[in-house]
Amino acid sequence: MKTLIAYSTTHGCTEKTANELKSFLGGSVQLVNLKQNPQLKISDYDKIIIGGSIHAGRVQKSVKDFCAKNLNELQEKELGLFICCMEEGEKARTQLFNAFPEELHQKAKAEAYFGGEFSFEKMNFFQKMIVKKVAKIEHSTSKIDHEAIRTFSKKMNKIFNPFLFLI
Repeated sequence: MKTLIAYSTTHGCTEKTANELKSFLGGSVQLVNLKQNPQLKISDYDKIIIGGSIHAGRVQKSVKDFCAKNLNELQEKELGLFICCMEEGEKARTQLFNAFPEELHQKAKAEAYFGGEFSFEKMNFFQKMIVKKVAKIEHSTSKIDHEAIRTFSKKMNKIFNPFLFLI
């Protein structure tokens, strides 16, 4: 079983969580950054996991474009969706819902938000100013939810066997 983790990252948090997720998944897993490979062909994969990070309430354009371009084929795959964001609870759920088309949410085997990071050393002056003003955070902060990543991987690793219901 071949799995693709297609992601987009701005400051590296989504890439970090995608790598951690990969370590928990079984079988052959390939990581692909959608910003570097927007013409990705998904026909060779059985499972596809799509992830992106939220900035100003929105996921990256490369994630939106990938989902729109491959919408029909994605609905035929085992699918997982995740975001990285600094919000929690209902705000994070809303951001997750807004990040992907409704058709993919209906098909997804697993969905999650993995927490997020503010990496001041990777931000430009303007980005730092916004984070300081809006989030009221003065230095680099990490709130990656490692348990959410493990739980997501367990859901994606489960194999559906229709014959189990005959017993």
